[in-house]
Amino acid sequence: MLVECFLLSIAGAAQTIQVDITPGHSTSRFVPNETLGAGIDRIPAEAIDKDLVQPNLGKALASGWQPVTYRQNTELAVEAWHWNPQGTWSDPSGRGYFTGSATPTEFIRYSYGYSLPRRGFTRNDGTDNAGFSRLTDGDLRSYWKSNPYLTQRFTGESDALHPQWVVVDLAQIQQVDSIRIAWAEPYATHYLAQYWTGDDPIRVPTRGVWQTFPHGAVTNGKGGSETVRLTASPTPGRFLRVLMTESSNTCGSHASSDPKSADPKSADPRNCVGYAITELYIGTTTADGEFHDILRHTPDQEQTTTYCSSVDPWHEPSDLGSTKQAQMGFDLFFTSGVTRGLPAMVPVALLYDTPDNAAAEIAYLKKRNYPISYVEMGEEPDGQFELPEDYGALYIQWATALHRIDPALKLGGPSFTGENKDIEVWPDANGKVSWLGRFIDYLKQHGRMDDLAFFSFEHYPYDPCRIPWGSLYDEPELVRHIMQVWREDGVPANVPMFITESNLSSAASETSLDLFAGLWLADYIGSFLNAGGNGVYFFHYLPLQMEHGCNDSPGTFGMFTVDAGYNIQQPLSQFFASQLINLEWVQPGAGEHR
Repeated sequence: MLVECFLLSIAGAAQTIQVDITPGHSTSRFVPNETLGAGIDRIPAEAIDKDLVQPNLGKALASGWQPVTYRQNTELAVEAWHWNPQGTWSDPSGRGYFTGSATPTEFIRYSYGYSLPRRGFTRNDGTDNAGFSRLTDGDLRSYWKSNPYLTQRFTGESDALHPQWVVVDLAQIQQVDSIRIAWAEPYATHYLAQYWTGDDPIRVPTRGVWQTFPHGAVTNGKGGSETVRLTASPTPGRFLRVLMTESSNTCGSHASSDPKSADPKSADPRNCVGYAITELYIGTTTADGEFHDILRHTPDQEQTTTYCSSVDPWHEPSDLGSTKQAQMGFDLFFTSGVTRGLPAMVPVALLYDTPDNAAAEIAYLKKRNYPISYVEMGEEPDGQFELPEDYGALYIQWATALHRIDPALKLGGPSFTGENKDIEVWPDANGKVSWLGRFIDYLKQHGRMDDLAFFSFEHYPYDPCRIPWGSLYDEPELVRHIMQVWREDGVPANVPMFITESNLSSAASETSLDLFAGLWLADYIGSFLNAGGNGVYFFHYLPLQMEHGCNDSPGTFGMFTVDAGYNIQQPLSQFFASQLINLEWVQPGAGEHR
């Protein structure tokens, strides 16, 4: 039946709200201790120490959130995750590809990321002002290398189906007619040199096309330092791409534990597949044959900006980054009480890791008898500019490895960045631009849709610094619309949708401190469930210190303000909204709600 409620607005005008409680008319069914949860990310090690003991832990639990999702953060920083500090290196010299120990020994309190030395990003959605690309760093001893797990040796498919690429941003339109590539090994024997006809191929990938230079198709690359005259007269362009489709599959001196050895028999095969570039040079060639480079080569973020398709997860102990920030150790996570003893969603690193390390992680958790609800595969591949077919190829390899440990594991992803519209990429051969649609197609083509037990994405609906009060009215349609987009992209009706990370915006500001944030949270949770969502996680569960966000305004993703010692000072509006949702609107526990 319909129940009509008459309310008076602030302006005094009467409004009618209809509530339909007719049996069979429910839009969603859910169980609170499976559906309404919160997330924990990489945070300062000091915060881990203070937040997982009383009184902070008790106050966080008092918000009523139930299951917890462990957020994977090292992928955002282009780092390899040592989820267990104890483990083995692939190379006897103590470097290479790291696999954490699956045998429980020492209690794991913290875990860290190791910056990848073969990186090809100047910056991306996660690195901000940290690190630099090896493509324009001016160091002929360093190099970018693509991910070996995207080659035929591991995918079972032609390398041409997973082309690897590097993009150079010249910052402004410049005249170009030549490119010089200082190849490492392996090098590309077949590649295209191209320029972009639109504004920005990274941020707006559907407004323009990649145009191959008249002499930009190389079909007999020899490696070494290779200069190609791309066109008879200079062509204006800002963004240039090298698209690689066939590798030499050769091993250089870097492939062995002995830096003086180039013996292929001693090489790790992962070092001998894919593509490696020491340095890129772009510019013009004068009539006398002199090449003039226009790129800036520096080992910092002032270098000419580059992007890449993937990064080899090879690294060594000296690549350990700052330990002031840490991923919470799994033993601490599961024994501290923050999970309430409920099954938790855990991640595996995928973009910058190996299937062996991911499988060892799950084996470790199983040996500890820690309850797992779901396993999320990687973190924000769209923010790392990973193409959907490449993510799909990694997803299948990881799924195979994880299901050898436990065939019943529920795997999912891709944990999209918080977008309000479909995520689009450069069109494929059929002109399709939907990232998710193409990922779903890839799984179907390989008969692996059963490996997608859930679909996950993040929800940060508002642009930082532009959150007027009137935008509160937008939330119900924003979350409903994006869920409809995902279904139209091909997510099957029987695959549940989880928002595994969510708050107002991807950047903290003073808006998160006032009443607006609490009102939004309550409306958002109800709107998500009403739209048929299956699981939602508030971010961030544990108290965090203030940070300076947009326009230098203070804000926090947590539900409390804390002092310099992480002592809670006062709850914020989202804490009270959380209690309203979890303790008043629903009955906590395992009972079904409609």
